[in-house]
Amino acid sequence: MFHLIHYYPFLGGTIGFGIRQGYIPQLREYLTTVNPQRYPTNPLVQELWGALYGCSPFSSDGAQLPLCTGHETISKQHSAYMNTSSPRIAYNVYKGVYAIAHSLHNLISCNPGNGPFINSTCAHVTKVFPWQLQHYLQEVSFTISGEMVNFDTKGDSIPSYDLINWQKGTEGNIELVKVGMFDGAREPGKELVIYEMAITWSGDQTEVPVSVCSFSCAPGFRKAVRRGEPLCCFDCVPCDSGKISNQTGWWQKPDSKLGHILKVVEFLSHDAMGVTLTVISVAGACVTLAVFAVFLYHRNTPIVRINNSELSFFILISLTLCFLCALIFIGEPTSWSCMLRHTAFSITFSLCISCILGKTLVVLAAFTATRPGNNVMKWLGPTQQRIIIFSCTLVQMIICAAWLIASPPFPYRNTQYQHSKIILDCSVGSALAFWCVLGYIGFLAGLCFILAFLARKLPGNFNEAKYITFSMLIFCAVWLAFVPAYVSSPGKFTTAVEIFAILASSFGLLSCLFAPKCYIILLKPEKNSKQHLMGKEK
Repeated sequence: MFHLIHYYPFLGGTIGFGIRQGYIPQLREYLTTVNPQRYPTNPLVQELWGALYGCSPFSSDGAQLPLCTGHETISKQHSAYMNTSSPRIAYNVYKGVYAIAHSLHNLISCNPGNGPFINSTCAHVTKVFPWQLQHYLQEVSFTISGEMVNFDTKGDSIPSYDLINWQKGTEGNIELVKVGMFDGAREPGKELVIYEMAITWSGDQTEVPVSVCSFSCAPGFRKAVRRGEPLCCFDCVPCDSGKISNQTGWWQKPDSKLGHILKVVEFLSHDAMGVTLTVISVAGACVTLAVFAVFLYHRNTPIVRINNSELSFFILISLTLCFLCALIFIGEPTSWSCMLRHTAFSITFSLCISCILGKTLVVLAAFTATRPGNNVMKWLGPTQQRIIIFSCTLVQMIICAAWLIASPPFPYRNTQYQHSKIILDCSVGSALAFWCVLGYIGFLAGLCFILAFLARKLPGNFNEAKYITFSMLIFCAVWLAFVPAYVSSPGKFTTAVEIFAILASSFGLLSCLFAPKCYIILLKPEKNSKQHLMGKEK
């Protein structure tokens, strides 16, 4: 190894794994007794003597080395032979011999009838098979020089290595310094231990070297490749106008005064606008639940019963869901929120309009039933009303399912609308599916409006058809105004417009359908009679 000292400037600081080193008791004392006189027939000792001293202990006609005189000194390049403080290869041989010794001891100590082999037999001492010794080797466990030695089920030793660092010693020689260790017996993730303060890097430096040609560009700058040099070598130049750089993981834009500033990321967050819409949405849901409680408490009064209490409860529940689904539109778009926000509002509104459609059919049937010979009411009982609601809602659910399977909505970053902003929004995925969803809601609303308009002259002081007509007028007006606003509004205002349409149409339905009833129930209880509602009061 010493001839590598000339290459130390290139190899200095090298780190690698080495065989575990350890202490072997009395090894040095034994080596000092090894000589050709003690082992005259051992050719390895003669070869060792020639390597250490450069002479032959015995004369021979074909000898290439001079005869030893007894005054030779050990060669400098072989001085490590006598360094037994912490050997590596010899120490592992030492452990291997002890492992075999422990295995043989356990094999010989086997009691007949309690053996580990077939029918509880033991190995025959005079004829030991390798697989029998391997069995004991896999189970052996002992401590030597403070180190635990054991083996796995395949007979392999548990991996244990030293992390060594090539360093230059005080005398100019190369030293392999232990700077850590790998112990496979430790807990997962803690097998490798590194002593960072003991490491010396190339050039005898204590700081970790940086193995890059050029450092990463700062925000607002881009890479410019240097001609004739590797790709990892580049210069950093300012981004062009309107361009952005996210080299450090942030979206940035250049600025002539500040050098660079964060590029604005825009979405409908819980800022002033988002909080306002959240409060309105929750307030609308609470008001709807309050109306539900009023109707439930007065469910046996004429004004509740004459207007089909079951359908009224269905409408109030669906309106509550309509108010709450507006909350899904607020916050940073994610894959789940994008898919949920469009399908949730479309299904809840379809359920609401389907319930209103069922009520409109009942009102129209009641109007036509006053004519002689007309018994249409028997075809619009509670069961038929539920079937109508379920069927109309099911159609919207099928459209949404096909939408999610074929091309679902997803979050995306719009960097083209404004160079100074990144707009986070939900892409509808399939524009056809999106407009089909809105078109189906519009179809149900239009059908409700036409049927309610036909029954607008129903006699009585409380004409439900008129309120349904007004509610559908408001609903259709809101969503017709939503379409151009949705197309033209930039950034987070697109989402805000959609939330506004949901809340405005929900409040319109709640006000037109239930405000007059609540007024009579709470403020004019004397008018909550069948005679007054039918216009037969004297």
